[in-house]
Amino acid sequence: MICSGRYFQQGLRHLIVRARQQQLCRFVTQGAVSDFHYKIGEYRVSTEMKQAFNKDGYVLVRQILDREEIGRLCSALEADSGIVEHSYEICDGEGGHSRLCIWNHPGHDITGMIARSEKVAGTMEMLLGGEVYHYHSKLMMKEAFTGGSFAWHQDYGYWYQNGCLFPNMATAFIAIDRCDEDNGCMEVVRGSNHLGRVNHGRYGGQTGADLQRVSDIKQILPVDRVVLDPGDVAFFHCNLLHKSNKNRSPRRRWAMLCAYNMASNNPIIEHHCPQYTPLLKVPDSAVRDCSTTDTAGKDFMNPLDDKTVELKS
Repeated sequence: MICSGRYFQQGLRHLIVRARQQQLCRFVTQGAVSDFHYKIGEYRVSTEMKQAFNKDGYVLVRQILDREEIGRLCSALEADSGIVEHSYEICDGEGGHSRLCIWNHPGHDITGMIARSEKVAGTMEMLLGGEVYHYHSKLMMKEAFTGGSFAWHQDYGYWYQNGCLFPNMATAFIAIDRCDEDNGCMEVVRGSNHLGRVNHGRYGGQTGADLQRVSDIKQILPVDRVVLDPGDVAFFHCNLLHKSNKNRSPRRRWAMLCAYNMASNNPIIEHHCPQYTPLLKVPDSAVRDCSTTDTAGKDFMNPLDDKTVELKS
């Protein structure tokens, strides 16, 4: 029996779509995500690293900050109220809560030196392929037992609304504490950076990606848990789907995230994050040499301006 033209065309389209899905799945699941390691005097962003970033949507670089640098960062954050006093509590809609502090400009304290360092900002420029500027940084604090979850989302799901026309943006997730499954490490859908922007909406007090679309995507692409030790950094693309679960452990999970935008992608509207502002990079040694705790000029975000989360009442 010969199929009618309409049904034949529908069947052909279905086969083409499935073939493309399988091709994409093979492309992104071929081999595990490569770990890269930072060594003073030897570290370079290699062709292999750039290829892994473009293919998987993220790369891990181990020990970008060494034990002494992480110790200095922890001491600055824990002993000085300059940053933490600007934090605010957010709810996950499921009984959990976390604290968040966001600032627009890197400044001259140790957090600024990290965000401006060659090993962080310079790596980002090599991965994205051009000059970047500091879009914002945040301190994310999930305390023991109570730290809340973050829904599946793409950063570009938010930043698109800010007038950033191109997804030429990425984030460096810097582990201050160990991040693992027990205390709510980040999880990512490997290769989801190739899917384009997914629709976002309000789900359980947070702005997140369309749940049905995420469910469909996870049938095709693998989910990776991003396990990090203090000083490890995950560089990830703004279209990479990611989330994190509650912290159910007796250990806190603090992380510092530095977001960057390409200079060529200056937002077309003014909003709560900065327009293009030239980034003055510093040598990696500036992280150890930094002695100031002055947070002047960082321009901390007013929590009422953060429309993507629900504040704890």
